[in-house]
Amino acid sequence: MPTTESTDSAGDQLFVLTAVLLTPAQFPSVLGDDYPEVCAGLGLEPYAEGYGLVLGQDGNGARWTVATEDVSLVACAIAAWDCGMEYDLSPSESTIVGALPGWPLALAVSAPEVSAPHDPAPQEGDPAPLSPPDAEGWGPAQRRLGADEIALQWVSWREQVDDEEAFAEPGEGKHKGVQRVLEEARGYLTQPPPPGRVRSSFAAGEARTLRVDGPGWSMVARTDDIAFVLLDEEPGEVHPVGRGPELPGLLSSLDELAVRPS
Repeated sequence: MPTTESTDSAGDQLFVLTAVLLTPAQFPSVLGDDYPEVCAGLGLEPYAEGYGLVLGQDGNGARWTVATEDVSLVACAIAAWDCGMEYDLSPSESTIVGALPGWPLALAVSAPEVSAPHDPAPQEGDPAPLSPPDAEGWGPAQRRLGADEIALQWVSWREQVDDEEAFAEPGEGKHKGVQRVLEEARGYLTQPPPPGRVRSSFAAGEARTLRVDGPGWSMVARTDDIAFVLLDEEPGEVHPVGRGPELPGLLSSLDELAVRPS
């Protein structure tokens, strides 16, 4: 987490706690299955260039999320913080497209010497404060968080699947939910989904990590290996999808379709 810095938004000080990117290739998965869905939830237009989201507190301790068009600035700040370096993230007022009350993500930190984090007092015409998805129970948000965890801890999850199972193609009589996911994923090849439904990122060697989402499901895969599927209707269950003769071609085609971080 970055050291708290400050910027100025609409004449009021903002103590910056963290920032995230909101682009077709990179956005907080917990907030939606695709880029337009996440933007709609935040009241933003789904511009192809994307946004940076800056989360912080004002001088009274109120939570605010500032959306800026200066994606490069936010990306530089995140990269510096990831390296343990300080970076004064101060978006220019000319790049700020909105200041939204609340935080869409849960933060475990707060700014020093101000009141504890709280939603700002509502003003007439203001949208309802943003809030993180409920961490309890199981639903789309938890399903997407589970897929995020598999992508981050791929080796650990892969070690739980033996090679005999990993390289056996699911056939007739196999899990119907998994079959539906594979069919819908194949459908993306003929009818491309909204931006962000299929994302590709670096993996070990020359492989890519694919993240594919759809109505009620998420799939995480390596282009040189197997896939894992999570379903809304099966809380906490993770289904490995064997590589077999068909999966490699599907993953390769999805990778060509996918958006990638610039």
